[in-house]
Amino acid sequence: MPFQRIQAEKLSSSVVRQLEMLILRGILRPGERLPSERELAEKMGVSRPSLREALSEMQSRGLVTTKAGAGIYVAELLDSAFSDSLVSLFAGHDAALFDYISFRRDLEGMSAERAARLGSEMDLKVIDTIYQKMEEAHLKRDPTEEARLDAEFHLSIVEASHNIIMLHMMRAMFNLLHQGVFYNRQMIFRQRGTRDELLDQHRAINAALQQRDPAGARGAAQAHLDYVKKLMSDLKRSEENEEIARLRFEHARAM
Repeated sequence: MPFQRIQAEKLSSSVVRQLEMLILRGILRPGERLPSERELAEKMGVSRPSLREALSEMQSRGLVTTKAGAGIYVAELLDSAFSDSLVSLFAGHDAALFDYISFRRDLEGMSAERAARLGSEMDLKVIDTIYQKMEEAHLKRDPTEEARLDAEFHLSIVEASHNIIMLHMMRAMFNLLHQGVFYNRQMIFRQRGTRDELLDQHRAINAALQQRDPAGARGAAQAHLDYVKKLMSDLKRSEENEEIARLRFEHARAM
């Protein structure tokens, strides 16, 4: 017969499974500090020895890390899907930049469509709250804050799509931007004539999501990334033209 005796699960295994799910679902984020051992044991209703056993297992698997005198953190490595050598290669080639934007366009369009269909009312409320903060930062003309909220806005949509793989892939995508591998997001928000258009695009994405319009949300998200791609193409062309003009100037001065 295919039946086996049921065995009670160790408390430490239950702790591991709960923490794993919080990490998978993006609730616990890379680099986030966990509560103190005493507080965490109380919250989860387990003994400190059981908690220590669970954390030790997760540390051995590279899911959490200990910082001397600072506590236990979700591993930063979970935020990167690319090796250092590959990231360095990306940074040296413009082709990687435009493929990166195209990849985000496809993935974020899909995420927005899913979020409009599958996101909970609380998911949509989170997205709308971040968008309202974007409007406030826009009025203050704060490119640093606008760039930060831009990333939060897009990631909140991916979270609302409720696809674990998509979530962690997009976290890795935005981590590349955070490292300045492709371009500086703050630079985009500083450019004359782009800030209002960018806000309008985010407004359109948010409106489609709040109306639960999957096709509209996908189209708005893709139109936004099309705009970013054109923006970066124009910037690259401007940089090339400036370099050519510099060479002409130096040549003319030497004649």
